[in-house]
Amino acid sequence: MNTRRIAAVIQLDPDRIDEYERYHREVWPGVLRRLTESHMSNYSIFRHGTTLFSYLEYIGDDYDADMAAIAADPETQRWWEIMNPMQQPFIERAEGEWWMALPEVFHLD
Repeated sequence: MNTRRIAAVIQLDPDRIDEYERYHREVWPGVLRRLTESHMSNYSIFRHGTTLFSYLEYIGDDYDADMAAIAADPETQRWWEIMNPMQQPFIERAEGEWWMALPEVFHLD
């Protein structure tokens, strides 16, 4: 099993910063459980102004299957219904992306 490091960015509606951060202080247990069961680890979201930066480590063996399990999870879908209107994707993101993936340019263990 290899660790896959994933970083991404998205814009946050400036009028909803407090609401977004309030939700993330108490992320729903079912959402956290699904992320853990899908081998997501060391997951953090940082904010600079209205830019959100996420970092996580994927420690599983089938990333596509685990991402599909997250997307199919009803609790996660309800979470996204609340979060997505607060977010504004970057125009230059790849087709199919919501959060824009960032290339890794340096890593030190």
